[in-house]
Amino acid sequence: MSTDSEILSRLETLNAIGVALSHERDLATLLERILEAARDFADADGGTLYLVEGDTLRFEVLRNDSLGYFMGGRHGAPIHFPPIAMHGPDGRANDSMVVVHAALTGRTVNIADAYDAEGFDFGGTRAFDARTGYRSQSFLTVPMKDHDGHVIGVLQLINAKDKAGAIRPFDGAIQQLVESLASQAAIALNNRRLIDQLENLFEALINLINTAIDEKSPYTGGHCERVPALTSLLADAVARTTVGPLAEFTMDEADRYELKIAGLLHDCGKITTPVHVVDKATKLQTLFDRIELVDTRFEVLRRDAEIAHLRGELDAAAYAARLEQLEDDRAAVRQANTGGEFMDDDRIEALRRIARHTWRGPDGRELPFLSAEELDNLCIRRGTLNHAEREIINHHITMTIRLLEALPWPAHLRNVPEYAGGHHERMDGKGYPRGLTREQMSVQARVMGIADIFEALTASDRPYKPGKTLSESLSILGRMKLDHHVDPDLFDVFLRERVYLEYAQRFLPPEQVDVIDWHRIPGVSPELAAELAARDSSL
Repeated sequence: MSTDSEILSRLETLNAIGVALSHERDLATLLERILEAARDFADADGGTLYLVEGDTLRFEVLRNDSLGYFMGGRHGAPIHFPPIAMHGPDGRANDSMVVVHAALTGRTVNIADAYDAEGFDFGGTRAFDARTGYRSQSFLTVPMKDHDGHVIGVLQLINAKDKAGAIRPFDGAIQQLVESLASQAAIALNNRRLIDQLENLFEALINLINTAIDEKSPYTGGHCERVPALTSLLADAVARTTVGPLAEFTMDEADRYELKIAGLLHDCGKITTPVHVVDKATKLQTLFDRIELVDTRFEVLRRDAEIAHLRGELDAAAYAARLEQLEDDRAAVRQANTGGEFMDDDRIEALRRIARHTWRGPDGRELPFLSAEELDNLCIRRGTLNHAEREIINHHITMTIRLLEALPWPAHLRNVPEYAGGHHERMDGKGYPRGLTREQMSVQARVMGIADIFEALTASDRPYKPGKTLSESLSILGRMKLDHHVDPDLFDVFLRERVYLEYAQRFLPPEQVDVIDWHRIPGVSPELAAELAARDSSL
């Protein structure tokens, strides 16, 4: 029998365990701690925790000191035992088994000696003992009921031991403590399940938003998948760093989850962005690529030149020269329309010359060859977006912040709007939408800024550009470091911890993963370049 002091000590332990269980986030660890706490209470040699799954009891954790069994939970070996059916094929209850009886009736079963027990089938236990040489004697089988009184699991302890190590029955005081523990554990387990379900639902809603964006633009959908992955890779690399300015940065699992959610939502404002702007593949594209209209005008000019030649207004040499000039002009317009190269002053002046051509429209009127709006778009110096369209694109981050700040975030996710809303800021305060400086931003927001840029550089699913190689992308990122666009310390970690390569191996096709000459990458110090080159040569 347990003494009063032992009972009091175990009650104090029970309270402490209840608090600990309520704080445990990982389900497998929680199950493991429940069984271990029950065994400690009862000085039990072994025990098993089952969970109800449909009409079966599934083995979750199994421990036995004498047999050396350490299975299930977070740290044990996998359990390969099949679930126990609670009803037979004929629908009759399989309650001759103690654990099934406890699950179906919701009542504790305390057996002093299984070999003398009546009303239960311990044939399997006897066969197990015969195979292993073990002696299964005392059993305490306790149903785990949630706050609604539903049995969600069963806790079974085997062979209580006295101080001398001899097997004894489970006394009444111990039974009450284990039942109390089982009740607390069931509530903690149910709460953990509810939280997991809510988190799964929350992430499913986020994926629903990203799917909606994906339906508008498949390019954005891929981006919403890859940026969170790269953000997590870089953040974990920073957390591993033990020297330098970022040595104090750490993250626990809650921090990682918060950053994951921010990554998934970092472009949610794009749900408001017009698709013809998001997917603008060429400078003249609106709902369709207007280059075809310009091509038609060139054909009209070719027709006019041919008519003039047939009328004798152009001789053969002038006619040939006219056709050649029109082909050159058409090629220049088509090249400008792609947005793939920087438009210098000479190319822009050539477009303005072409725009001064006139052509005769269907109604016979003389019209300018390019409208003012077409000329402005073709003269975009980089990319395909004009100023107004770029403002529309930039507005998505304002909408992201507005949408996220309107949500009632719980304490462990309160930083999501700041992390997600800062990925277009610059270290020198020249970014948008808030013009924050490096000192005003969290490490996580700065991490997401690098992830967003590097993903965009290497992405091969954009309509307006091919994916760049690793060396090209790192060169651009290095120039951004020198230009105070991205965080210099994070850039160094990105290289030193080989985050770029881990990302490339997961997401980039082999043709984009090229050899890197570190001494030619801007922003890489000679010392770091030598370190990286030496490491690469040793692989």
